[in-house]
Amino acid sequence: MQSNAVEPHITWNPVWDEPARRWSAIAADLAASLFSPRAAEVDRSGEYPWEHVRALAGAGLTALLIPARFGGHDESLTTLCAVAEAIARGCPSTCTIWSSYAVGAMPLVLAGTEEQQQRWLPDIAAGAAAAFALTEEHAGSDASAITTSARPATGGGWQVQGEKWLVGNGGSARYYTVFAKAEGIAGLTAFLLDKEADGLVVDRYQDKMGLRGTTTSNLRVDCVVPGDRLIGHPGRGLSLGLSTLNIGRVIAAAQSCAMAETALQAAAMHATDRQAFGSPIIDFQAVGFRLADVATELSAARMMTWEAAGSRDDPERFRTLSAMAKLYSSEVAHRAVDAAVQVLGAAGYAKPNVVERLYRDQRVMEIFEGTSEIQRLSLVRTIKAACAAARQPA
Repeated sequence: MQSNAVEPHITWNPVWDEPARRWSAIAADLAASLFSPRAAEVDRSGEYPWEHVRALAGAGLTALLIPARFGGHDESLTTLCAVAEAIARGCPSTCTIWSSYAVGAMPLVLAGTEEQQQRWLPDIAAGAAAAFALTEEHAGSDASAITTSARPATGGGWQVQGEKWLVGNGGSARYYTVFAKAEGIAGLTAFLLDKEADGLVVDRYQDKMGLRGTTTSNLRVDCVVPGDRLIGHPGRGLSLGLSTLNIGRVIAAAQSCAMAETALQAAAMHATDRQAFGSPIIDFQAVGFRLADVATELSAARMMTWEAAGSRDDPERFRTLSAMAKLYSSEVAHRAVDAAVQVLGAAGYAKPNVVERLYRDQRVMEIFEGTSEIQRLSLVRTIKAACAAARQPA
């Protein structure tokens, strides 16, 4: 194996295996040739970048976590992190769309029957978007409080009714994994719905501060869902949803690291070029020390993210490390882009400077895939459980 690092070393770089190098190189080429040149226009227009999506699918990047026997590539989560960083350096909106593909397909990958996977995963691997529909307007972080319901339908299947909110790739996806409370079954149950289903409607889109190239919508559901579209075990949907979110959190951590790195590079280049009082402003400790802190924190965030990605086969450890990586990396990105805007001054506050866009794009990284507060609550529970276990007699 060899490092992907490019001299000079500003921050820590992971050592990638051959698949990670190969796929990240493909993503980096697309980012340089297509995503980055169009990123400002995607942000300005707020239009979904279908050209980017087709390029991702055509390169095989939307099928990385899907098993090879269903047309995917069966790659590791570390490879996905490498790809996430490459895409996010070019266009964070495009990276978020791409990660929504992975998160949307994961319930089917994790819990679908062989027949279900054979039926739908090849289409998703070929580029049909999937979306993850758990959150509701009055049940965000508290997923157990959702009100979407499912009851046995006359003639078979399930009558699913309710409305989801903040659905990534909403309106642009072919498939939706919808979580509901099924009548007579404790807990949540997951269903795979097709956008063509009668009674499935998207009619509200969020006008967002950042990541403006993504579609984020509601999803109104009032339709009969065939029984063969129930994913996983009835009543175990919350566990399935959280397992999916753990993967999404690590991808979000990698995206945050890339955004922080882009901000750091912009600030460092400006600080070494900009002269004030006869010296480059990086020589003033107020500027230089702040950039040194960002570089150090970014290195730690990347280490944590790669460690989390590599722990996927150990569920307990993965749950803890994914929460830590998401929490820390997103907040490091916040500090990095804030520092970059401050170092660039008025230039960093104005369009079309990349750090102005990053300042808006980054903020949601501390909110979606579980807020920073939810990550901390999860870690507190882990700490308490460890203390309780330590008190048990040997």
